[in-house]
Amino acid sequence: MKRNYKNLSEFIRTLEETGELVRVSQAVDAELEITEIADRVSKMPGGGKALLFEKVKGSRIPVLINAFGSTRRMAMALGMKDLEEAARRIGGLLSVQGMPKDWKGKAGLLGGLFDLSKAPPRLVSRGPCQEVVLDGNFRLSDLPILKCWPHDGGRFITLPLVITKDPESGQRNVGVYRMHVYDDKTTGMHWQTQKDGAIHSEKTRRRSQRLEAAVVIGADPATVFSGVAPLPYGLDELLFSGFLRGAPVELVRCKTIDLEVPAESEIVLEGFVDPADLRPEGPFGDHTGVYTPVELFPAFHVRCMTMRKDPVYLTTVVGKPPMEDYYMGKTIERTFLPVLKKQLPEIVDMNFPMEGTFNNAVIISIDKTYPYQARKTAHAIWGLGQLSFTKVVVVVDKSVDVHDLSAVALAVFNNIDPKRDLFFVEGPVDTLNHAAPVRDFGSKLGIDATNKGKEEGYARAWPEEIAMDDATKKKVDALWGELGLRA
Repeated sequence: MKRNYKNLSEFIRTLEETGELVRVSQAVDAELEITEIADRVSKMPGGGKALLFEKVKGSRIPVLINAFGSTRRMAMALGMKDLEEAARRIGGLLSVQGMPKDWKGKAGLLGGLFDLSKAPPRLVSRGPCQEVVLDGNFRLSDLPILKCWPHDGGRFITLPLVITKDPESGQRNVGVYRMHVYDDKTTGMHWQTQKDGAIHSEKTRRRSQRLEAAVVIGADPATVFSGVAPLPYGLDELLFSGFLRGAPVELVRCKTIDLEVPAESEIVLEGFVDPADLRPEGPFGDHTGVYTPVELFPAFHVRCMTMRKDPVYLTTVVGKPPMEDYYMGKTIERTFLPVLKKQLPEIVDMNFPMEGTFNNAVIISIDKTYPYQARKTAHAIWGLGQLSFTKVVVVVDKSVDVHDLSAVALAVFNNIDPKRDLFFVEGPVDTLNHAAPVRDFGSKLGIDATNKGKEEGYARAWPEEIAMDDATKKKVDALWGELGLRA
């Protein structure tokens, strides 16, 4: 397994060599057609294959989509043999408490477990992302930007790595926020209220300033994942990418703004976000399975475009699951579970069910040792980063497989007394939660489907769960081949 992909092209070659890529030579349209093809492929068993559209109408640039649309490809993207290996490494890094601010101190604290000397990004004088520099002489319409769904408000850049800096601390952030293309030099910037980019934007608004931003379209896979990952505020995503890669991300200075971007990027847009320039953004067919409505978001003004001589346009499509983002979300679930366990040691396992579209539902199993522990766990989930947006938290006992929705349903439907075991809170919710009565605020539901004791208002003895004894199982195992029965 290749550990360190220098750029997107190396990842594409590996996908092709391992049978994970299909090249499409027929001419296709970026308006709706690519979405329909990608949607059908992503719903194939296991997520289908990555697709490289070599001829896109109206653009010379090929389109890569569904690159991360399977468990295998996500592990490959992180340079790991499987997601469990990735979980062990990420959990070890992010669970360290009281991490010093300087790299020397961090390396000393972690000892020989992680070589952080190879992780910090490194500035270089030039990079392939600036082989072509279009300072003013460019058009966004020359890029094969998708119109994903019939009632979308236009074309959207759907997998951009948006780089900004906190105007107070100077800390860098890399986030993924969709961008509604308004014209050849202006887009929307759909960073939701609680996202780091939006926080940077609000700080500049208070200063009556504009926020410089660089948008990377296409990078090495570890850097793309780092932009999606729910890292703690202030932890540099490019440092995290270097940790995953085992090699630093090389950066070059932008041509027109005071930011740095990965030197091996495919396409870079340089410009600024004007927090005072709010424009209607949307509608957009989203992973919730519905169109998010038109709302006001700040505009991003592009001042310069740089790219490789032969770039690839990396994109994705979201809609009714499963789609490519489902596998990204499951990777986050698996790789960040060890971190969650460090904070909440009673947690045994976790599942973001596909139908919950990440922020709407999470199922947690716990090793319950005291009354009302399920409630404590649910409230703790609502206090943790992006998990705070979870609309429904279901807590079951450790004997329940959280990935078996039938087993979860059996526990929920049979173990709850609705009046006792359903509880509500109100607070911030995901901006994409269209069911909330107002934007960014609504109610959340906890469901305690664990076994109950007297302290929890259960006056009787909790019944024993049905299970066959081991001796009988072994006897039947020995007889099974002679019974003429097939599974």
